[in-house]
Amino acid sequence: MSGLREFIGRLEEKGKLVRVKDEVSVRFEAAAIIKEFEREKAIYFEKIKESNFHVVAGLCGSRERLCMALNLASTDKLYEKILEALKNPTKPQIVSDGEVKEVLEKPNLEKFPILTHYEKEKPYITSAVVSAKSPDGKIENVSVHRFQVLGRDKLAIRIVPRHLYRLCRMAEEAGEKTLKIAVSIGVHPAVILAAASPAPFGLNEYWIANTLLNGKLKLTRCEKVDLNVPADAEIVFEGEIVLDELVEEGPLADLTQTYDAVRLQPVVRLLGVMRRENCVYHALLPAGFEHRIFMGLFREAKIWDSVRNVVPTVKAVRLTDGGCGWLHAVISIKKQLEGDGKNAILAAFAGHPSLKHVVVVDEDIDIENPFEVEWALATRFQGDKDMVVVKGVRGSTLDPSANQETGETTKVGFDATKSLSKPAEKFERVSIPENEKVKGLVRKLRESFG
Repeated sequence: MSGLREFIGRLEEKGKLVRVKDEVSVRFEAAAIIKEFEREKAIYFEKIKESNFHVVAGLCGSRERLCMALNLASTDKLYEKILEALKNPTKPQIVSDGEVKEVLEKPNLEKFPILTHYEKEKPYITSAVVSAKSPDGKIENVSVHRFQVLGRDKLAIRIVPRHLYRLCRMAEEAGEKTLKIAVSIGVHPAVILAAASPAPFGLNEYWIANTLLNGKLKLTRCEKVDLNVPADAEIVFEGEIVLDELVEEGPLADLTQTYDAVRLQPVVRLLGVMRRENCVYHALLPAGFEHRIFMGLFREAKIWDSVRNVVPTVKAVRLTDGGCGWLHAVISIKKQLEGDGKNAILAAFAGHPSLKHVVVVDEDIDIENPFEVEWALATRFQGDKDMVVVKGVRGSTLDPSANQETGETTKVGFDATKSLSKPAEKFERVSIPENEKVKGLVRKLRESFG
């Protein structure tokens, strides 16, 4: 299973997809429905007011569905799976043709169901996997970017100072006026996950995706640009970044559920379109659960890997929903020595530089339960001894309270683990013994509630 349609079919088979048969608009209506349901199920829109194409969203709005995409029975081996792909990428097969080439046409963005998500936004493509090469063709990079619609064949792309930014600078230094790109929409979730990974510059993220897909990813060459794309992608826009043409881009809601700053960003000129005949457009709700999972999961795994190098008894890591799936982490460890909690805090900051706050708890705390995490802070944390404060360091420009140009912020870690200098029973939670009679009565009462 390497394509979007196969995954949609599997979701439907498992009862993890809901079909919306009523007509909805790309302007706010689809986004409102996605927000309501994406954590529970993927959503498939069969009738879009402004387009003849269908829309799917919320594919991986839960960890369970992401594990389905990666053929994992549970989340137990999720970190190992994605870290293995990062450490041992494998070259995908290149084929001469693919389903994405069923229709070749001139660019016309008005045909596609590009959503407007929030009140102050413009129409945005948010699930785009972008491939590009260095001027000498030796480096191919694949990354996820957002695109603001400017016209029938023109977009604005948001580029942060990472790999695609570096390729743009390399092209300028080589005397180029443009950088060719291919924009794939409607690909298997593993491709998006790999494209969002913190891979080092020079490592082709398609290779990471191929390992995640157990060697089943197939790529094909574009028609207008010398770049590879998934052969079974639903839509590919072939184009070029115009390096010396900038426009105001934004606002768009980002992970923080606040509007990102308006900035001058490069224009993208479209050269051609390849697509499947009845293509399915993948819409990704900004600041939604699927957005957080795709962006945060590799970072979560990196935190786990970084912490286990100093505290081998780390049990679990979670980038929290309230922390936007990016800025806050809760880490569970089996504490063996005083100082383990603080070591875990520092390792977490090293593993994910955008992290702002981290709470370390004991293994008896359910890190999925905010009540339990807060309870640990209330009963196991002392501010004068258990807090780690790091001032004036680089964090995330997504944080509206930080310096959004430089990302400078203050990071705080909370060691909410039990002190080993006190008797363990001091921290023991009370419990009420239960028997089968009581359990049966509880079930009966719950059923009576309806």
